[in-house]
Amino acid sequence: MNTISPRLRTIGLVGGMSWHSTVTYYRMINEAVATVVGGHASASIALQSVNFAEIRDCQVREDWDRAAELLAEAAQRCVAGGAEILAICTNLMHKVAPQVEDAIDVPLLHIGDAVAAQASRNGWRTLGVLATQWVMDESFYESRLKERGIDTVMPDPDARQVVDGIIWDELTQGVVREESRRKYVEVIRDLADRGAQAVVLACTEIGLLIGPDDSPIPIIDSAVAHAEALASAALLSETGTKWSER
Repeated sequence: MNTISPRLRTIGLVGGMSWHSTVTYYRMINEAVATVVGGHASASIALQSVNFAEIRDCQVREDWDRAAELLAEAAQRCVAGGAEILAICTNLMHKVAPQVEDAIDVPLLHIGDAVAAQASRNGWRTLGVLATQWVMDESFYESRLKERGIDTVMPDPDARQVVDGIIWDELTQGVVREESRRKYVEVIRDLADRGAQAVVLACTEIGLLIGPDDSPIPIIDSAVAHAEALASAALLSETGTKWSER
C-alpha cells in the first residue's frame, strides 16, 4: 500500500445555480476523495454560492455582461479563499466562462471538457443534448464539444421548449414530477433515433429527474462528470502525480 500522503489542491466552486445541483458537486467531490485517500479524508473546497435570483434576473434580461461580473467576483472570492482550480457549477453560465477565466489566475475546469472526456473514454462520438434553451440554441457549448471530437444532436424546436420549461419551472426549484420524466424519456428516444449514442444531461439539475435506469441510451450527467474531474484534478501526490492514477 502506498503510504505517501496526498496533497489536496483546493477546489473553488462557484455554485448556487441552483443550490440543488451544487449539493451534488459537494457530495460527489468529497465522496471521491474519501474513496481514493481513505480514513477521514475530505476535499478542500472554497465555495461561493451566489443568489440564483440575481443570476436568473440577468438571464431573463439577457444581461450577460452583468452575469459575467457577478460570477467573476464570486470566482475571485474563491481564489482569495485559497482555490487552486475553479469550476462554475452550471452548464449555461459557461456562456461567460471566458470572462471568468480572465478574472482569475488559476485554471478553470470547463464542464464541456469533463463531458467530452467521459464520452471519449466510452467511445461515444455523438451525444444528444438536454439543456436550457440557450445551451441548445447557441454554439458556445456545442462548439466546445466539437473541438474535442464530439458531435451533438439537439432536440427539435418544440421539444426544446418542453425541456427548457421543465428545468426552470420545476427542477431549479427542486420539483420532480413523474410526468416530466416521461416527457424527457420521449425526447431522449427521439435523439437516439437520430443517431445519439448517449445523452448528456447538460443542465446540472436534470440528474434530479433522469437516471441511468430511466434512459433508453447511456447518459452523461454533466454535474457528476464535472465533479469527478475536479476530484481527480485535486488529488495529487507529493511528487505531483495524480493520486487517482497511483
